[in-house]
Amino acid sequence: MKFSHLAALGLAAALCALGAQAQLKMPKGESPAAGKSAPASAPATAPAIDSATAEKEAAGKLAAQGWLVLLDRRDWGRAWETSSAVFRTTVPLGTWMDGIPKLRDTFGALRERTPADSVYKTTLEGRPDGEYVTVIFLSKFEKRELQEVVTVVREADGKWRATGYSTR
Repeated sequence: MKFSHLAALGLAAALCALGAQAQLKMPKGESPAAGKSAPASAPATAPAIDSATAEKEAAGKLAAQGWLVLLDRRDWGRAWETSSAVFRTTVPLGTWMDGIPKLRDTFGALRERTPADSVYKTTLEGRPDGEYVTVIFLSKFEKRELQEVVTVVREADGKWRATGYSTR
C-alpha cells in the first residue's frame, strides 16, 4: 500500500512536469552549472532575451522558490492549496498528503538550494498553450543531493502556481 501511494504521487508529479523535463534535459555526465567554452567563431555573449520574457521567467522562478519553501517547512496542505488547478486535479489531496512527506523524509533537512537553469515557454508537450516557467534547482539535503524540477504556470488571475514537481 505504501508503495502504491508513492508511485501514484511520483507518476502524477512526473506527468505534470514531463514536457518541461524533456525540454531541459541535461546531457549525461554534465551538470546544469557546468560551463563550456564557446567555439572561437561563436559570439562572446549569448543573445539577449526580451525584457518581458526575462520578467516572466524571473517571476516564475520566484514562485517556484516560494513553493519549495512550503515543502521545506513541511506545509504539505498549503503547498497543495497554492498549486495550480491542473496540479490539484491531477494529484488528489489524499494522495499528496500521503506521498509527499514520505518522499521528502528520505532527503533530510535542506542545506542549500541553487537555481541552476530556467526556461520560459508558451507551449509544453501534452499541455494547453499558456505561460510556463520550468526551473531546475541543485539541492543539497542532509541525506542526499539531487535536482528538483519545478514547473509553474501563469493562471488566468495572473499568478504563477506550481503545476509540476519532480526530483532526479
